[in-house]
Amino acid sequence: MTAVAALVFVIPLAIQVAEDARERALTEAGRRSAIVAGALAAQADEAGVTRAIEAAGSGPLTGTPVVLGLSNESATGRASDADLRRTVDGGRPVTVDVDGGVLRLEPVIVGENTAVIEVFVPAGALSDGVPTVWWTLAIITLGLVAASVFVVDRLAAKAVGSARSLVRAAMAVGDGDLGVRIEPTGPRELAEAGYAFNRMADRLVTSRTNEREMVADLSHRLRTPLTVLRLDAEALDPDDTSVGDFSAAELDRRRTIRRIRQAIVTLEGEVDALITTTRRAVADRGAPPPEDGGCDASEVVRERMTFWSALAGDQNRPYRVVGAQTRIPIQVPRSELAAALDAVLGNVFRYTAQGTAFEIGVSRRDGWIALRVDDAGTGIEDPERALQRGASDRGSTGLGLDIAKRATLATGGSVSIARSSLGGASVVMLFGDAEAKPKQASRFGLVGRLAGERERPRWPRQRDNPE
Repeated sequence: MTAVAALVFVIPLAIQVAEDARERALTEAGRRSAIVAGALAAQADEAGVTRAIEAAGSGPLTGTPVVLGLSNESATGRASDADLRRTVDGGRPVTVDVDGGVLRLEPVIVGENTAVIEVFVPAGALSDGVPTVWWTLAIITLGLVAASVFVVDRLAAKAVGSARSLVRAAMAVGDGDLGVRIEPTGPRELAEAGYAFNRMADRLVTSRTNEREMVADLSHRLRTPLTVLRLDAEALDPDDTSVGDFSAAELDRRRTIRRIRQAIVTLEGEVDALITTTRRAVADRGAPPPEDGGCDASEVVRERMTFWSALAGDQNRPYRVVGAQTRIPIQVPRSELAAALDAVLGNVFRYTAQGTAFEIGVSRRDGWIALRVDDAGTGIEDPERALQRGASDRGSTGLGLDIAKRATLATGGSVSIARSSLGGASVVMLFGDAEAKPKQASRFGLVGRLAGERERPRWPRQRDNPE
């Protein structure tokens, strides 16, 4: 396209240059002819006409003027009799093509006769400078063609390179490498395809991350019933059969108890391995989208305490439930809230000694819903580390508090750890109250403090001396 445009521009320009050269030569011929015509019109004698011809002279563009048609003039010219008669009859200058150039014939009335002044213009004068212009334009055209070929080649190479990069990245993703990304380059369409590919890869990574995190969380939920089974199994009679004399029935019972305990240990190991494997495969951390709907926080607390109270009774754990007698709607799915509460209570039963008291409190105030679990154990040495996903100093998977934290983050809340009034740890899950009327933040009261500490809101009942 660039070469065609160059030719369309060059050809008319060359034609115009040729026309200008012809016009310039004919104008010069007219000027020389006018000098002689002035002498003839003034009825100068033969000597005066000769001087006028000599004054007109000749040059690179035209020859010497010749006067034809006078009775006392014996000069001969290149024009034919027919051309002379046509010039005289027309009464105006005539241009005639002859061999080697062009004749300019101009009639002049001298007395009762009409003379014709002939000026010969060589063909070279008609194309003066045209070859140079043609060569210059030809060189420019070739340069434009070469430049257009180079530019098109570079653009094509860039487009082909972008397409090949997109193909290689797509094949890598197809082979399971979800970490590959491309730099969107090339034409706009290929660049848009590159952005779309990167977005697709990001969504694939997020989807796989969410699935594996969900598997890890679901696996962690199995730890709650496993903890109950393990504690119940530990409360059974000893399974030692190496010391003492036992009856066949007693040996069979003790061996059964041993198998139960070994099976629980094996199952706990498999669950831990499943959690660890799925978490190791996660490249980026992401949260699955929350389910729709909500539940009654007090009802969930009462329901879960029906389950945990039996185990608390077996371990002689005193406990108390505060604030669960009134309905407290919360925009968290029932299963998610139950899983968060089980995760925190499971840590109490797992990491505190039997007989350790605990307390569960649920309250609603200033646009927040707080679910608090206090215990009388030894507390948590490093609260910040305990809130990090997968971090644990006690040999567990470290997902319990993270499950609770993810449930609160879905409503704009948070999880915090401090010293409880019972002497141990106090884990507060703070959820945003969707039904609360928005209040203007004030520097006084809970609302003002929460507005100033939005990243980690604190419930009024917990103290600021974390372990």
